[in-house]
Amino acid sequence: MDPVTHGLIGATASQSFAKKETLRAAAFTGFVSATLADLDVFLFSTTDPLLNLELHRQFTHSLIFIPIGALFATALIWWFVKKHLTLKQTYFFSLAGYATAGMADYLTSYGVHLLWPFVDERYSLNIISVFDPLFTLGIIVCTGIAFWKRDKLFSRIALGWVVLYLIFGFSQKQKAINIAEEMATQNDQSIDRIDVKPTIANQLVWSVRYENQDTLHAYGIRLFPFSDPIIYEGETAPLLDWRNEFNSFNGTILYKDIERFSKLSNGFLIKHPGHENVIGDARYSMLPTTLSPLWGIEIDTTRPDQHVDFGTYRDASPEIRQTFMDMLFGRKLR
Repeated sequence: MDPVTHGLIGATASQSFAKKETLRAAAFTGFVSATLADLDVFLFSTTDPLLNLELHRQFTHSLIFIPIGALFATALIWWFVKKHLTLKQTYFFSLAGYATAGMADYLTSYGVHLLWPFVDERYSLNIISVFDPLFTLGIIVCTGIAFWKRDKLFSRIALGWVVLYLIFGFSQKQKAINIAEEMATQNDQSIDRIDVKPTIANQLVWSVRYENQDTLHAYGIRLFPFSDPIIYEGETAPLLDWRNEFNSFNGTILYKDIERFSKLSNGFLIKHPGHENVIGDARYSMLPTTLSPLWGIEIDTTRPDQHVDFGTYRDASPEIRQTFMDMLFGRKLR
């Protein structure tokens, strides 16, 4: 989730427990503490590009790290709020704010290591985009009024907005899954695995990827309340059998890096259609109907004992943007 929304959710959570005289300081504490977990983006290696991907949303977002993260937040924030809050209050509001960080990212895609270090698995609900302006706007309005009037009633209204919006997202996702299952049945296919998530900045157009017999199928589904769904049929591509293709490199750094990237991509690996020697994460593309990954690793078999390069491959051309807007407004694609 974007840093601003992270902070606003943290501020809302802290405000909800504050008294009128401490509400503003509590909001500030919650806002800052909720954003600290994402400082893990600065943990990287100049020689190992995948390390940053592995550490992002890892220990700083785990449930067991919440009290420790709140402690760091308290040490940072207390010097700014000590005229308004005691050290104990500062820790309490930092705890409330920091606790929202991992849970907020859990609602989006890509996944969070909530149970690190006990379980090495990423969890995600995929019910809201990492950036959703309507969701954020509702929190800004309610939390802003609460801050201005020093009235935590509006903080609780903000929490109500968050819950209702997420329930709507969960409902939309279930509808998309049901439609995908119906499409697979109509095509005499079984679904071996499925990945469903909202597209960027909205809850109306959903991205569907499902696997059938080692082939990935992509669809876009527009779900507008009280209207019939619109299905945009997309591309298909074979999933990469990387273990077989790169078996001769087993034991090398190259092989281990492909294995690491496969784990980060939940096994949805394909060859990038527009970039030779690039293996991409097939779950993410500019359009829900295309299988041109937004990021991937470049394979150089002449350097098996060196780490792979990681790159991004975004195409925000006018044609791509227009196609996305056509989907968003339920138009026929050109």
